[in-house]
Amino acid sequence: MEYDEKLARFRQAHLNPFNKQLGPRQHEQRASEEAPDFASEEALPELPPGEPEFHCAERVMDLGLSEDHFSRPVGLFLASDIQQLRQAIEECKQVILELPEHSEKQKDAVVRLIHLRLKLQELKDPNEDEPNIRVLLEHRFYKEKSKSVKQTCDKCNTIIWGLIQTWYTCTGCYYRCHSKCLNLISKPCVRSKVSHQAEYELNICPETGLDSQDYRCAECRAPISLRGVPSEARQCDYTGQYYCSHCHWNDLAIIPARVVHNWDFEPRKVSRCSMRYLALMVSRPVLRLREINPLLFNYVEELVEIRKLRQDILLMKPYFITCKEAMEARLLLQLQDRQHFVENDEMYSVQDLLDAHTGRLSCSLTETHTLFAKHIKLDCERCQAKGFVCELCREGDVLFPFDSHTSVCTECSAVFHRDCYYDNSTTCPKCARLTLRKQSLFQEPGPDVDA
Repeated sequence: MEYDEKLARFRQAHLNPFNKQLGPRQHEQRASEEAPDFASEEALPELPPGEPEFHCAERVMDLGLSEDHFSRPVGLFLASDIQQLRQAIEECKQVILELPEHSEKQKDAVVRLIHLRLKLQELKDPNEDEPNIRVLLEHRFYKEKSKSVKQTCDKCNTIIWGLIQTWYTCTGCYYRCHSKCLNLISKPCVRSKVSHQAEYELNICPETGLDSQDYRCAECRAPISLRGVPSEARQCDYTGQYYCSHCHWNDLAIIPARVVHNWDFEPRKVSRCSMRYLALMVSRPVLRLREINPLLFNYVEELVEIRKLRQDILLMKPYFITCKEAMEARLLLQLQDRQHFVENDEMYSVQDLLDAHTGRLSCSLTETHTLFAKHIKLDCERCQAKGFVCELCREGDVLFPFDSHTSVCTECSAVFHRDCYYDNSTTCPKCARLTLRKQSLFQEPGPDVDA
């Protein structure tokens, strides 16, 4: 009997916490209803009078989700799990309504309700049904694990609730959307356009009017108008076209055409697609300023200084390529973020022009130029041995083509003092000697005297 009493106490203390408290009559009625099913079992003894009675509201507070009470048991079907969780959520809602407002118990019950809903969402969208990688319209979507709620779906234009919703991000153009919106996407990845057509629109806001767009959004083809009926038409300053509010979020970006023509860096409103395209293109060296606007160098002093530093770096490059110490020290990696600076002096990116406008580019290039010159002229004996002596005066220190007081022959790359070169003539003496030597070699022989 002592064992039966302990078992009865255990069963009564571990009743379902979501069952409402039953009165004496309801207890008797339930006992009478369940009696035929358990006729073979012995009647459970009653608890002593001093034993505490079970209360539903207090028992819910004792539920600890850290023990994972709602994990899927082995052999239990998914439908029954979802059904039980929904029933538990409804019971928890009822408990929250019955508890005093702003009480600690009510706050704990709200926390339990949130966890129950999260468990239900996990069962509805299991991990095996949501792959980590999805490829659609050249987008490469990866499932995000962040629980941030500061993101917005680019498809439905609503907030992504990371706590309870699954969402994806394209690694190419950073397009974000819910998992339920993936199959509704109609916009291809912008990175594919950058890879196949890496060029800017260099006309300033080439507007053609709403009639050329048939009064529809240039991207999703939704009806738009300037009066906002049925949807507001928003102009993109980069393409000059009009978009709806779902495709144009009033994002701000620097317009390359305004930079190269007017040296204007004021951000303008652009569409979402243009904003992503400009963000991916900002570091690509596709602007040939001498061809687009050669007069820009006459009015922007920073560009003249940067062009001279880039030309000097190109003259230093052959020294580093043939120097073992420079290759081991990897000096050229100082410009790894601007690889085009060691290839030519004509191409610029929008980021280069922006840094030139703020003054950061000239400062960083000056430091790199000083470091390179120090290695060639002071630190490395091999690079010092590759210097030049002025063939006109044959005096002074060893000359290098990147020195500010020298002149370099474009034909033979000989180096002279600038004053000596222009005082004597504008013709390289070394090239002149080579020309005379060629003429003497190919000169026709005179007539035979004996003949």
